[in-house]
Amino acid sequence: MKEELNMTKIPRALTIAGSDSGGGAGIQADLKTFSALGVFGMSAITALTAQNTVGVHGVVELDPAFVSSQIHAVVTDIGVDAVKTGMLSNAGIISRVAKDIEALQIGANLVVDPVMVAKSGDALLRREAIETLVRELFPLALVVTPNLHEAGVLIGAEVTNREDMKEAAKRIKSFGPRYVLIKGGHLAGTPMDLLFDGTNFREYSNVRYDTPHTHGTGCTFASAIAAGLARGLAVEEAVAQAKSYITGAIRQGLPLGKGHGPVHHFYELYRLAGWHFH
Repeated sequence: MKEELNMTKIPRALTIAGSDSGGGAGIQADLKTFSALGVFGMSAITALTAQNTVGVHGVVELDPAFVSSQIHAVVTDIGVDAVKTGMLSNAGIISRVAKDIEALQIGANLVVDPVMVAKSGDALLRREAIETLVRELFPLALVVTPNLHEAGVLIGAEVTNREDMKEAAKRIKSFGPRYVLIKGGHLAGTPMDLLFDGTNFREYSNVRYDTPHTHGTGCTFASAIAAGLARGLAVEEAVAQAKSYITGAIRQGLPLGKGHGPVHHFYELYRLAGWHFH
């Protein structure tokens, strides 16, 4: 008799973020990433965006109470092993999400991607909500993953080089997260991400690919970290796995649309299946 699959052993990850109708970032990127890395993905949508590779053409923010309903529905039935937050849009949603994470005790593997702008430059977080994000959500996070621009906004100073990144990591660590990962994809020269645990710095470097198809990189990277945590990896291992995954997804970026095309979340599956683009 065939042994039944033990469903409790399937790693589960929840993304709390905005929807990208273009499919390259946001909830869509998160769920693709979870699937590609062997994790069952679930979602609580915070906002709907009319978005493509060129820009964001409209945003509808959901009621914080309904965002909360989605979170409770998932957690109380299916359960979660890791949580990733992306576009939270406004202070009301941030506060409600933070309260739910605490009340439901699902913050042990919380990855907070402080999404502020889209690849096109369109704002995805109200300016006045940044203080709420730092005050209420950062202290609950296992890892926060700002890029250079976001790190600069968070500390009120430009972050343009390695020393700036180290100083920013120290400042952001003081806001309460257990780890800070400054993403240095926009650094001159070799791109480098910097992980800080409050004592030690660890660098993750890789080659740079000259491609415009980078839509969804931040969402994908943070979700890949969450996927690793859901599978039981330590933070340093989860970041290393995520770095390898996002590098491949960028290298195989999809030439779709008229602007920044999406990264290829299923590049490894396509390779194994023998599917190639010409």
